[in-house]
Amino acid sequence: MIRRVFWLAAGITIGVVAVRKVSQAKSTLGPEGLNRAVGQVGDSIADFADAVRSAMSERENDLRSALGVEVPAAPAAPGPVGDASVTPDVAVQPTRRSLR
Repeated sequence: MIRRVFWLAAGITIGVVAVRKVSQAKSTLGPEGLNRAVGQVGDSIADFADAVRSAMSERENDLRSALGVEVPAAPAAPGPVGDASVTPDVAVQPTRRSLR
């Protein structure tokens, strides 16, 4: 009798573990799991790019200060058309648009 109870409990335990593993694999490999994984990769790439940009800017400022080079001032925003403060020889740089 004890052997039967033992094997019944072992079979139930193995069945529960197997069902959990299969449902976990199904959720990971399904469309939602794939979208989640791709989203996480995209977020980590964006975070890495932001970290590289900030470190690059910081290093550039360090090098400029070590060499005694002036940090270029940010270009002034152009005023309304016909504004006397805007000179025609100043070229306005195009801005990058985000694709997100």
